[in-house]
Order: sequence, then C-alpha cells, then structure tokens
Amino acid sequence: MFRIDKYGRTPIYEQIIEQTERMIVTGVLKPDEQLPPVRTLAGELAVNPNTLQKAYAELERRGLCVSAPGNGRFVSKDAVAVAGGLCKALLDEVRALSVKMCEAGIAVDEVLDTVRTAYGKGVRE
Repeated sequence: MFRIDKYGRTPIYEQIIEQTERMIVTGVLKPDEQLPPVRTLAGELAVNPNTLQKAYAELERRGLCVSAPGNGRFVSKDAVAVAGGLCKALLDEVRALSVKMCEAGIAVDEVLDTVRTAYGKGVRE
C-alpha cells in the first residue's frame, strides 16, 4: 500500500501524507475506510511509530481523516473533496511558476516536456 524511500530527500511523514492523499483522490482509500493502525503500519514500513503519528495528525488537521478514540482513524466523509481542493491549489502554484519560467526565458516546449515527463513518472508509481 505504502512505499517509503528512507534515503530520499522527502521526509517519511510527508511521503505518507502524499501517498495517502493520492490514494484518496484515486479512490484506493474510500470515505469511512479505516487507515492502518499506527503500530501495524510502522512495523510494516520499519519506521518509528511517532513518524506515523505525525503524518496521521497532519492528515487529520487537513480534514482528510478523523480519529475515533479506541477505534483508530478513518478517511473522512468529505476527504475526496478536500483532497481535490488541495490538488487544485497546486494549479495556482503551477500558474505562478509558469509566469516565473516565462520571465526567465525558459521555452514553453521545455516546460511542457518537463511536465509530460513528470506526469509519466506519476502514472507509473
């Protein structure tokens, strides 16, 4: 379910957050579905449970999951809409970066090739 790059530059808790968001947007995780328990997932990924706790706390802060004391954490009912909104916010960043790249004289074809390459990698992951 989760694939962690322990030697990458992205902190493990951020990898878990990003992958959880992706699984929600793509329908792998559905509203009201239980997330793996912290200790179980920490054991499977061989990471510190505090790392998972930090990721889950951030997912809850973003409104993507809810905690049910004694029962675990569950994908929130409106997680798909929330995650979709987070993705749309990224488009604003793309627009701002596009302006900067244009001002820097980077050719649009180079930008589009870069985006296509990144999209290809995203599809394969």
